[in-house]
Amino acid sequence: MKKRILLIAGLLLVMTVLTGCMEYDQAITSESEGFWNQYIVYPLSWLIIKMADLLWDSYGLAIIAVTLLIRFAILPLMIKQTKSSKAMQAIQPELKELQGKYSSKDQKTQQKLQQETMALFQKHGVNPLAGCMPILIQMPILIGFYHAIVRTREIAGHTFLWFDLGFPDPFFILPVVAGVTTFLQQKIMMVGMPDNPQMKMMLWMMPIMIVVFAVTLPSALSLYWVIGNVFSIVQTYFIKGPDLKKAPQVATATGKAGGAKKK
Repeated sequence: MKKRILLIAGLLLVMTVLTGCMEYDQAITSESEGFWNQYIVYPLSWLIIKMADLLWDSYGLAIIAVTLLIRFAILPLMIKQTKSSKAMQAIQPELKELQGKYSSKDQKTQQKLQQETMALFQKHGVNPLAGCMPILIQMPILIGFYHAIVRTREIAGHTFLWFDLGFPDPFFILPVVAGVTTFLQQKIMMVGMPDNPQMKMMLWMMPIMIVVFAVTLPSALSLYWVIGNVFSIVQTYFIKGPDLKKAPQVATATGKAGGAKKK
């Protein structure tokens, strides 16, 4: 799990560099050059503008609508990622058994462990890389939409509800909601997963980071984060429904077992 977290962090860093973070302050137009601008950022910016035209010139509603469209478009990838994660969790006891069986560090033993591990994956039809592929596909889209929101100058001149889309929320309501929904989204994703210190640390670090960023960045981005998080919470609830229902029962049973041991 630690290696996977490091891999995801590395991918985020690479994608941030490769997706033109140096152009963050440059307006996106049809004249913008480069593959990233022409085929990812500008089409998303154009979609926001056209959606605003359809929604009574409301760029707030346009951001919500495009966020939902993107989330629905990548929903099959998220379902595949969740299923892959659940499959890997299901074979964890057998993986740990193999690791205990071949605990020696010599080369022959480690080769045997790799062979047995691959055989286990094939037996259960599990692809250890399947959980990473959806992330690789999603990241350019999500980062591109982030750029489109920031670099579409038309957004900055509009208001939505109580805030100006081009400026931070003066009442800090959106940053707090963004942080809370980020926490809930991660918390619900962790249901049914084995305890992991790194994951628990991320559970608290990510919401704090989101709040810090949201306090200083345009409210349009905070709106995007809030809608995306709410969609992810609902999506995860339906995908992991059985696991979420079992979680309270497992926690209660564990608590009773702990109490019985103390007696």
